[in-house]
Parts: sequence; structure tokens; C-alpha cells
Amino acid sequence: MPDGSKRLFAAAGFASEARSKYRFLPSAALPPDLPEGPVPIADMANAFGVTHRTLHFYEEKGLISANRIGLMRVYGQDDVMRMAVITVCRETGMPIAVIQELMDELRKADSQEGAEAMFREALQVRKRELTAEMSTLHRQLQQVGDLLDYDGSIETQPLNDNQDNSSLTPQERHCLELMAEGYSTQRIARALDLKHDETRDLEAGIILKFRANNRFQAIAKAVLLGIVQA
Repeated sequence: MPDGSKRLFAAAGFASEARSKYRFLPSAALPPDLPEGPVPIADMANAFGVTHRTLHFYEEKGLISANRIGLMRVYGQDDVMRMAVITVCRETGMPIAVIQELMDELRKADSQEGAEAMFREALQVRKRELTAEMSTLHRQLQQVGDLLDYDGSIETQPLNDNQDNSSLTPQERHCLELMAEGYSTQRIARALDLKHDETRDLEAGIILKFRANNRFQAIAKAVLLGIVQA
């Protein structure tokens, strides 16, 4: 390679490194067989399994930066390392805005241990978010299953012998409305200013009045009767 080209590659790498302002980054697996010098955009895209458009998008968001050698876009080794961290974050489903905040925080890391701690905290937050999403999905799946299993008949007895909802106390009706909105027992307790055990007993009483087996069947019957809206 001519000396002039070598200087261009070196200058590109130094420019990218100067812009990065990252002293430490958390450990992330790097793709194999990438060159040690500046990486052309085609190689960068293939290595991380993304499109050129995705790399341009990350550039627009300030997550990585590119240089040019003639008409070719290239990335420095610091960009490769950042891309490895970004890829891990994206694989966990982190939104771009959250990744931007994390990368901004990583600029402040004054040690490798500090960078690793920041990364672990971000992953812990994402884990809690995924756990909450799984809980919500599980509850929704159970409710859908209960609705599918429900045969549509209410034993010709909508709620009580009077065939109206007069047997529900105002507190029970409020509790039922919160149940229909997907509130957990703990949240209902806070909303109604009750103890957890009191709220649990209140829910059990509502389920019994609807001759249901669980809260989801009770809600389904209440919706069919027009007592609450889903």
C-alpha cells in the first residue's frame, strides 16, 4: 500500500478516536476476522449483520461516527467497539433513546470497572422491564384463555336473583372497575386505601358473586353484563 494511503487510513482512525471521547467501554464480543485498521462500511455491516442504512441511522443518532477515504466510508476501532456494545443493547430490545443515554453515561466512566458497572445496571433495568412485560403478557394470555373457555352462558342468572348489579357495593364496584383495568391486588389496595388482605378478601367476594373461578372470569362476566368496560 502506498505511504499516502497509509497516512489516510491512520488519519481516519485518529479522527474517529478523537471524536469518540470514550476512555472505557464495557466488554462486548467483537466479530471475528475484522481488520485492525479502519473498517469499510460493507465489512462493518456484514460483521454485525446489519444494513448500511442501519449504520447511517446509528451515525445520525451520534452512536458511531464514520470517516471517508476517497469515496469509501470507514470506521475506526473505537467505532467497532461501540458497535459491539450497541448490538448487545439492541439484542435485548433496548430503545435507541435508552442506548443513547447509556452511551452518554459511558463517556463519564473513569475506569473499566465503572464502565462495566454502568452497563450491568442498564441490563438490570432492562431485565426488570422484560419481567414486567412478561407478567403483563401472562395476565393477558390468561384472560384471553378464560374468555375463550367461557361458553357465553351465565346460567340465566346474571349476578343475583334480581338480575341486576345491585348486590355490588360501591366499594366492590370500584374494585371491579380497577380489576377490569388490569390493576394488581397491590395497586388496588393502594387505590382504595385498604390493606392487602382486605383487598384480597374484597376481590374474592366479587368473584363469588359472579359465580366465577377467578378474577378473569369475573371480569369477563361483568363485561358481558355491561357492568364494566374492558
